[in-house]
Amino acid sequence: MAKNREFGNRRLHSLLGVIPIGLFLIFHLSVNFMATKGEETFNTAAHAIEYVPMLIVVEWVVIYLPLIFHAVYGIYIAFTAKNNLGRFGFFRNWMFMLQRLTGIITLIFLVWHIWATRIQKALGAEVNFDMMAEIFSSPFMVAFYIVGVISAIFHFANGLWSFAVSWGLTITPKSQKIMTYVTLVVFVVLSYIGVSAIFAFV
Repeated sequence: MAKNREFGNRRLHSLLGVIPIGLFLIFHLSVNFMATKGEETFNTAAHAIEYVPMLIVVEWVVIYLPLIFHAVYGIYIAFTAKNNLGRFGFFRNWMFMLQRLTGIITLIFLVWHIWATRIQKALGAEVNFDMMAEIFSSPFMVAFYIVGVISAIFHFANGLWSFAVSWGLTITPKSQKIMTYVTLVVFVVLSYIGVSAIFAFV
């Protein structure tokens, strides 16, 4: 019974990492990428989200609650997982270890990012180009965001591979190898979008 519950929790954890969290990551990166088109374009894109009906409810149902479950259960997985790097130094074991490491880094980054933007907005600040430019006026914050964004993207892209395996979408070694290349492309493309957005604010 306990094994069935854990199996179900792991599949739910994997699913939420892709839908809705992964889809929101892509959407959020796309909005931020508008900064490369100029201050006005970014502000228009960022403020368009405010017109979503029942925004608070949507944020909690689509973003925060899935993210909390994914993060809490992810921490459990990270600290109970057995890494085999010492015995098996092959590619997938490295991906296994990096998936858990980037998960912890991403969680730390997200806590800060939510505090610096969403909570500040709730306290009366306006989330706009100037706010982000002020954050990135510090070289430390630029480096911190680059590490955080790349970690989040890696965690998502590599998580896609695990998702495809755990949900039976890639069963054969050949399909898993193809999925490895697909997720590599996803990582590179999203990393370009994310890092470009950061430097657009600098």
